[in-house]
Amino acid sequence: MILKDILAISGEQGLFRFVAQSKNSIIVEHLESKKRSTVYGSAKVSSLEDIAIFTDKEDMPLGKVFDLIFEKENGGPAVNPKIDPEKLKSWFNDILPEYSKNKVYVSDIKKVALWYNILHSLNLLVKEEIKKEDLSEKTNDETTDSEKELAPVEKKKKKSSSKTKSE
Repeated sequence: MILKDILAISGEQGLFRFVAQSKNSIIVEHLESKKRSTVYGSAKVSSLEDIAIFTDKEDMPLGKVFDLIFEKENGGPAVNPKIDPEKLKSWFNDILPEYSKNKVYVSDIKKVALWYNILHSLNLLVKEEIKKEDLSEKTNDETTDSEKELAPVEKKKKKSSSKTKSE
């Protein structure tokens, strides 16, 4: 999943989108309420793109975990993060069996399920492969159109530049 510019702020509920950076703070927008606020350097801000889940092998980025949840839930929402901790662990074990049982706590699993459900409800779960394909198709179409438009302009520039050299 593409999680660029989506932030979690310690002590604040929900997720935020990065809007801008000022001299001593950043401006964020709450994803659900759309309210903008200022977050100062003293706050603990984490980008979802930088978060990973501990596994027995190597850490798995949160975006890939969200991909696994999306596949397991057939594009639907995840379980309610407020269910019984044992059921929550079992659900997460079905998704990522190799997660480190010693390092990943129930509170971490709750956050993953909660964040996934927030992003799912706002239709912000976009797979990386799909996004890359869309971008490559658009750039191919745009370059052919722009090449057609720029070709006469380049010829004119070449003619005018040759005149200035000969004069």
